[in-house]
Amino acid sequence: MPAMRTLALVISTSLAAGCAVGPDYHRPDALLADRYQGQAAVEQRVAPTPASFARWWEGFGDVQLSALVDEALAQNLDIAQARARVLQARAGLGAADAALLPSGAINGQAARAYQSVETPLGRVLDATPGYDRYGNSYEANLEASWELDVFGGLGRGKDAALAEYQASEAGVVATRLAIAAQTADIYTSIRGLQTRLAIAERQVDTQQALLEKVRLLNERGLAADYQVQQTEGELAQVRASVPVLQTGLDAAMNVMDVMLGSAPGTHRAELAHPRAIPRAPQLAATGTPADLLRRRPDLIAAERRLVAANARIGEAISEYYPKFSLSALLGSATTQSGNLFNAGAAQSAGVLGLRWRLFDFVRINAQIDGAKGQEAEALAAYRESVLRASEDVENAFSALVNSETQTDTLTAGETSLASARQSSFTAYQNGAASLIDVLNADQTLLRARDARAQAQIESSRAGIAAYRALGGGWNSEQLARDRAVER
Repeated sequence: MPAMRTLALVISTSLAAGCAVGPDYHRPDALLADRYQGQAAVEQRVAPTPASFARWWEGFGDVQLSALVDEALAQNLDIAQARARVLQARAGLGAADAALLPSGAINGQAARAYQSVETPLGRVLDATPGYDRYGNSYEANLEASWELDVFGGLGRGKDAALAEYQASEAGVVATRLAIAAQTADIYTSIRGLQTRLAIAERQVDTQQALLEKVRLLNERGLAADYQVQQTEGELAQVRASVPVLQTGLDAAMNVMDVMLGSAPGTHRAELAHPRAIPRAPQLAATGTPADLLRRRPDLIAAERRLVAANARIGEAISEYYPKFSLSALLGSATTQSGNLFNAGAAQSAGVLGLRWRLFDFVRINAQIDGAKGQEAEALAAYRESVLRASEDVENAFSALVNSETQTDTLTAGETSLASARQSSFTAYQNGAASLIDVLNADQTLLRARDARAQAQIESSRAGIAAYRALGGGWNSEQLARDRAVER
């Protein structure tokens, strides 16, 4: 009896408390600086008009780039997979919601049995006058059950499912951001490779003309053999760069097709006509490192996974406590099919159930330890993601500023070399310089243009990386408001 009184006391106290066991979630502190190290330098950039943060790719001023990004966002298969994961998470949330509600079912059966007379019971029955070995039974019931979430274990499970669903939604946004950035990056690479390929082909023509001139001088005894051989070697090096660039261009176009969810070669004709390398626009509203927590969808997803892991601890702890359920049955049972709905065949039942893993605490402890370990892992992953996000921004800012400085320097050098080439050509026309001097000036100028093109490519890619690192491409403010309402 003392044990029964103790059990009754525990149950009544639990019902009165109606609490959710386990730790409540508190967002962890993020160790971030108040300002980016490279923010001042980025804000001083001289660039075109700032782009809309939601559609930053339009700030590059390339209509075809914008069209390809929009097409990728509509057709990319990675985004389709992310959306499918949302559907799965939504189904899990629906199941968690349903666990908190009563469930019901209608069951019916009709059976006909034939009793053996070789068993002890069968022999006794067979000896009974008028015994019929055949038996029929008919039954139809409406059953309902409801697990009472006294200690909040089911509620914690719902919290975890909701957080996982929110993480999957943020995952779709993160995938969209990544696809937009990758598409823009690939497009920039294509335009850059086309520019460099055109420069390389001009270098081949220039080097070929130089070789012909040196050979002519060699035949007249005005140039040594080693000069011919040296010029031939330089021509071979220039020619060897062309297939390398062409291979890179082919690969970039194939990657673009896959990014757009189409077979390789689909958009090749569309991209075949060269265009200028797009220039990164001015970065607008860079914000602070702390803003990344609501701007970057991957950080939001990481935090939601941490919320889910925290809720799973409470779900595991709830197994320490008894589970209560209510069940009810209303139906009819008879041996005659015609009597199934008669008043005499009616049956009903009500049950208050108790399930308590009282002697299974070792396994419950293991489950709680496992949930705590998963929460610790999610916390470390979240903190690392925050630091990596800040690192991404700093690296993108540094690459953007330095690559633009390099581009400006190379542009100035290219201008000087263009003037030198013009001077050598004028001297050649006046008989003060040879054609070799002109061709050498052309070759040096083309190399400078190739270096400047590479710097332009890196500058545009750094701008793309900066927008991606800052979390551009979606309405983060709206999502933040939604989260506030949910909490």
